Amino acid sequence: MTAAIRLQGVDYRASKEFAIRDLALNVPRGAVYGFLGPNGSGKTTAIKLMLGMLEAEHGTIDVLGHDIPRSTHLALAKVGYVPERLHLWMHLTVEEAMRVHASFYATWDQARADALRNQFGLRPSQPIFALSKGEAGKLMMLLALATQPELLVLDEPTDGLDPVVRRDVLEALVEYVGDNQATVLISSHLVHEQERICDWVGVLDGGKLVAEMPMQEFRSGIKRIRVRGAPRAPDAAPFTLLSRDDQFGRGETWVVRGWQDAHAGWLSQSGASVSEVESLDLEESFVELLRSGRSAQTLKVPA
Repeated sequence: MTAAIRLQGVDYRASKEFAIRDLALNVPRGAVYGFLGPNGSGKTTAIKLMLGMLEAEHGTIDVLGHDIPRSTHLALAKVGYVPERLHLWMHLTVEEAMRVHASFYATWDQARADALRNQFGLRPSQPIFALSKGEAGKLMMLLALATQPELLVLDEPTDGLDPVVRRDVLEALVEYVGDNQATVLISSHLVHEQERICDWVGVLDGGKLVAEMPMQEFRSGIKRIRVRGAPRAPDAAPFTLLSRDDQFGRGETWVVRGWQDAHAGWLSQSGASVSEVESLDLEESFVELLRSGRSAQTLKVPA
């Protein structure tokens, strides 16, 4: 599996209080990769490192086969980027912003740009300073898609947008990916929105990657189980124990990753029994991964 984006051992100190630490991340080519994490987890900093806007102190970054930062210009020629905040000259009109953006990209598709402008209901003469937040979000997505990128990097592209605008933006994204087999990295803290469009997930918290897995595993692979007679240290378990809570004499509640029904037999060999297995929804799974990454008591067992 080739990677559109690969980070290995990346360190970057953003301030005295926050740093990216030993970040390893792989975005498969052709994937829609949901880059999830709470606000302040380091998603935007990581994206700026990927795109050469910041320089890592240690580690390697490869984007579309190009070393970052040495060959950033070659990579960015094939990347469409929607930043977290509006980055356009406010005195330009929609049409002027399109012309300026087109001048930097040999791959600019004017027909697609015009079609998206009509689809999004943007008037050519609208000045950018007069656009609503939703209209500005649509314009930035238009500019990214019209460059016909191999890779789209979207930083909270629907944050603060109303449901109708979010739907319009995501539908345009899904249509482009389906037509062009492009790779997408989409950063967000809106977990349920990512479930609709992503096939891979990376979870970042406190500058560290907590988990990286296919969406199907994220959606169905994390369970809450009730265990009686739980072993003190479940060595060599065939699953990953994310957290355990004592239920005051009524056994323990475990949250596990990679659980299969047959694993109840493994527990019974140690004298334990499973009384209940509960599937978590996507948001609960996200919270449990964050919780396990933050807890000093977390016990991780190799799957």
